Amino acid sequence: MSDIITVVAPVNIAVIKYWGKRDAKLNIPLNDSVSGTLDAKVMCAKTSVCVRPDFEEDRLWLNGENVSIYKENFQKCLNKIRILAKEQKSRDEKFLTWKVHICSENNFPTAAGLASSAAGFACLVTALSKLYGVQTDVSALARLGSGSACRSVYGGFVRWHAGSNPDGSDSIAKQVVDSSYWPEMKVLILVVADNKKSTSSTKGMIITAKTSELIDHRCRVTVPSRVEKMCEAIKRKDFPTFAELTMKDSNEFHAVCLSSYPPCVYLTDVSNKIIEIIHRYNEMRGSPKVAYTFDAGPNACLYLLEEEVPKVISLIKYFFPSSSETFIKGLPCPDLKEEFTNELQISPMGKDLIKYVIYTQVGDGPFELNDKNHLLNENGYPKTLV
Repeated sequence: MSDIITVVAPVNIAVIKYWGKRDAKLNIPLNDSVSGTLDAKVMCAKTSVCVRPDFEEDRLWLNGENVSIYKENFQKCLNKIRILAKEQKSRDEKFLTWKVHICSENNFPTAAGLASSAAGFACLVTALSKLYGVQTDVSALARLGSGSACRSVYGGFVRWHAGSNPDGSDSIAKQVVDSSYWPEMKVLILVVADNKKSTSSTKGMIITAKTSELIDHRCRVTVPSRVEKMCEAIKRKDFPTFAELTMKDSNEFHAVCLSSYPPCVYLTDVSNKIIEIIHRYNEMRGSPKVAYTFDAGPNACLYLLEEEVPKVISLIKYFFPSSSETFIKGLPCPDLKEEFTNELQISPMGKDLIKYVIYTQVGDGPFELNDKNHLLNENGYPKTLV
């Protein structure tokens, strides 16, 4: 067993959203959801974990800051893994008394509506499971930390089953198809804001579940049929159906947020302009070629097939001019052979309203890194500490 375990885990972006919890302590959702796991080589969380007899207490460093590991979601994951290790006798009793050091970093903005907690907790429980040698459904462990983290445990497209058991034992994620199934599927993330959002997802879910009169209809009627149709569209590689379902679900999700009291407002004027442009573009092309979806934040995630990428990047650069020389990040930007001509008859927006665009694709689940990539040094402390 390696002294330090380091794992990288991906972001996932839901195409059918979950919003609201049947059980907040166990992070059991009100409805099923479906997501695409994004390429961890572009956007990821990275976590190193280490157990030593000389550590005086459990400690956690997140994005360079020493934060409390005694927050409930971290404790639930760590305690559950230690209990499993004791039950399975995967480590000796002395090992289980030692304290753990955890160091984690994201290579993208945290708490800005880009699923940072999903990547972070998928990464954490995968690393801790390896460190403690436990055999279990990692998606169920990840769910304890952050609900949508259970989907980041798998690559490709993933369905999170809400389940019906009171203990949450059947609230787990399962892969719909792997990352190689639909290789033409690409993703553009338009970062409208990379600062922390004013209403957290956790708070927004509580407000909505208590006050919205629309959420019951969404969970009981709309989502169940939409999830089945989405899984079938993915398996058939039916992009027009995939796109329509994705955009309808995003719109409904934000309508439900607005129906809460007070309303949870996550979209901005720039977000709404992106929605208008995508609908105009799809109408001009004669069928859906791009699908937008917005999580609980203003940043747009565009799903599209590879052949559309140069056209849509040209479109974005035209309507949202940027002064940045690194406006497109992530995968190598395709050759933009033709500049976009404004057939949509929409005026360009002001400069730098979109900070940057991340070009990525559907990818695999968490994986372990070798010794050279640890965030912790040989003494079990962050390498970034002076």
